[in-house]
Formats: sequence, C-alpha cells, structure tokens
Amino acid sequence: MSPLRTAILAALVLAASASHPLAEQAADPGAGETSLSLECRVPGAQLYTAAKLSAVQAALAEKRPIKLLAIGGSTAPGASASYPAKLEAALERALPKVDVVIDHRGLPGEIASGAAEHMRTMVVEAEPDLVVWQVGTHDAIARVEAEAFELALSEAVAWIRSHGINVVLVDPIYTASMAADADYNRIVDAVRTVAMQQQVPLVRRYEALHYLSSRIDRGEGHFLGRQFRLNDLGLRCMAEHVALTIVTSLAKTETPADPKAAPAAPPLTGTQRAPG
Repeated sequence: MSPLRTAILAALVLAASASHPLAEQAADPGAGETSLSLECRVPGAQLYTAAKLSAVQAALAEKRPIKLLAIGGSTAPGASASYPAKLEAALERALPKVDVVIDHRGLPGEIASGAAEHMRTMVVEAEPDLVVWQVGTHDAIARVEAEAFELALSEAVAWIRSHGINVVLVDPIYTASMAADADYNRIVDAVRTVAMQQQVPLVRRYEALHYLSSRIDRGEGHFLGRQFRLNDLGLRCMAEHVALTIVTSLAKTETPADPKAAPAAPPLTGTQRAPG
C-alpha cells in the first residue's frame, strides 16, 4: 500500500474515532501521523465537511509539489506569522513524502466590500493547486449584511474553481462574546451555505473552537489572543484541523487515470487575470 493511501486511511480512522465518547484520549499509535493533538481533538461532525479535491489529487498523481495559497489571518510578526509553518508541518506529517509549498497572504477588509478583488489578484500571482481561505470574521465584526457577503463569497469561490483550483473554506472564529450575536452567526451560516453549494471542503472552526473552549476551565482564552486572533495553540489546532480536512477530502477524490490527459483549466492570463 502506498504511503499516501496509508495516510488517507489513517485519517479516516481518526475521523471515525473522533466522534467516539473517548475521543479526548490519546490516539491509537496505529493511526499514524494524521492524529490530532490531544489539545485539538474535536468530534468529526463538529470539525469539518469533506469534498473532492481533484486539483490536489492531480498534483499528487503527477508527483509534484502541492502549491497551497493560504488566505486570511494576520501576516504581521507575532503568533499569527507561525501559521504557514504549522500548516506545512501538519500537512507533510499527514502526507508522507509529499512536498507542500505554502504562500500565506493576509486579506484585510470585508469580502462584501471589495476584498474579494484582492483575493483574485493573489490567486493569479500564486497560481496554486489549492486555496485555504479563512473568511467571514472581518465581515461579521463589521456587521456586513449576510446576503451581500454570501453572494460575494459564492462568486469568488466559483471564480477560483473555474480555473481548476481547489478551495477549502475556514469559517469565522468562535468567541463567547459573539456566540449569541445573530448577525455574527448569520455570517458563519453563510460560509457553510457557500461551502455546501459550491461543493468545497469546510473547516468548521467556529464549532471546533466552541467545543474545545467548553471543555477546559480557561475557555476561549486558552486558544485566543487579542482582537479575534488565535494564539499559538489555536493556530496549531487550526493547522491540524485544516490538514485533516484536506486528507479526508482526498480520500473522497478519485485519482485521475492519466492526469496529463485531463483537459486544462483556463489559464490565468489576459482578461482572466484581471480582478473583479
């Protein structure tokens, strides 16, 4: 059995065991390096929804590095700056002998107010196989109207997918101060709706942080820093959650019989390169 297939099967074992009442116990050593850390363990139903990742699978079939564009979160010095390294490490543990190249870029502003145009420019410049997009927190805090946000996000995801690039969405951060806020929760719901409609994987960060915060005395302060930003542990958990979502989604994706024979996606050139 190939190392990739072994890793994917191990991820499926972990996903199933995560829903067990004893999920907080240490993972079985036979589960391999895809196991979540004890501090980050969340039942699968509250952690992700999986969907096919054909572009990533094609990169694996061609035995070339996976180019991943991570959008969102702070790129300023501090804890947030460690996210790309944590994600790369988590993915390379989950996918042995696979090289993952990560380009991390912040995206200030609200999607509904034009930040999606900057996202398109980032995608054009990076030409990734996969975009992992933390989205919605800025819009939720700014009280953006949920329908406008959902439309802008749906159009942006559809644009990325139309160029043969996979997308994984990461929904907003959970904090107890916003848990009962109807507007904030509408944005969280909108991200989930877009993920379902566009058939892309979703990392249920809001649910995961809610679950983790409810199980420790320190609550969300164990995972959050200032200004709705994850601390070092929160970033490590998110990286592990993203990696598990990707590996589990790959298990649902057929390996192309001849990846070089597959029709090419429209190139990001000419008018297609222009944002908007």
